[in-house]
Amino acid sequence: MAEAAFFTDADFEQYRALIYAESGITFTPTNRSILESRLKERLREKGVDSVKTYLAEITKNKEELKGFLDSITTNLTRFFRNQAHFDALEKFVIPEITNNIKKGISGTLKIWSAGCSTGEEPYTIAMLLNEIMPPTWKFEIVASDISLKCLMTAKEGFYSDSKIVGIPDNYLKKYFDKVDGGYKIHADIHSKIRFDYHNLKNDSGLRGMDVVFCRNVIIYFDEVAQAAVINRFWDSMAGKSFLFIGHSESLFGMDTKFEFLKTEWATLYRKFT
Repeated sequence: MAEAAFFTDADFEQYRALIYAESGITFTPTNRSILESRLKERLREKGVDSVKTYLAEITKNKEELKGFLDSITTNLTRFFRNQAHFDALEKFVIPEITNNIKKGISGTLKIWSAGCSTGEEPYTIAMLLNEIMPPTWKFEIVASDISLKCLMTAKEGFYSDSKIVGIPDNYLKKYFDKVDGGYKIHADIHSKIRFDYHNLKNDSGLRGMDVVFCRNVIIYFDEVAQAAVINRFWDSMAGKSFLFIGHSESLFGMDTKFEFLKTEWATLYRKFT
């Protein structure tokens, strides 16, 4: 007798419908194998031998559902990933926002790193801003992710030797302490960042953000979910503000109010109201 399939077509349809409803993440037949392999690993960790039993569990248990969504997300990141974006932030965005400094006006720059993974992106932003911000300006960074495991790593601020590749030597010396097995971010940089669990399917409650980074995240959503996320970003942002998305992502053809902006260093989007 043939062995029963671990993950039937019906199972796949039920799981992907639940995942989409709860997170906006889309699994298609093309990437079904990714969902199947991660589900196998999750069941092994939890000691569950049936996908149907586990589906019933995550349907009624919100905490376990969070853990499951954590297990299926892709968390690829590194310090100073896509340097062109940080060049545009330094040489175009910050001057645009802070140009009133010449009139003696100060302020607080508010940045959201959405889908921050293990923290490399918000720490990169914090180090850069610490170097370039006008002395009378302050900055605050909110870093969020759907992965609780990644957030724990980000909050700890410890990175192994293999993870600090890409950090300029002067930044590494200035903003990290060498400890056993790797490097620890300095407390003064850590204090600039508030890490928070957030599912992009929901309103974050944030308002007046000057810059939003959400790179290589919406690529996992379908067109409807992408538009919903982007429009929630619009609601969270200040009147004159800037949005960075991944270099392989685009708002082209999307029903959104953002203005496409091409700078000398990178392309991004602007809210101008």
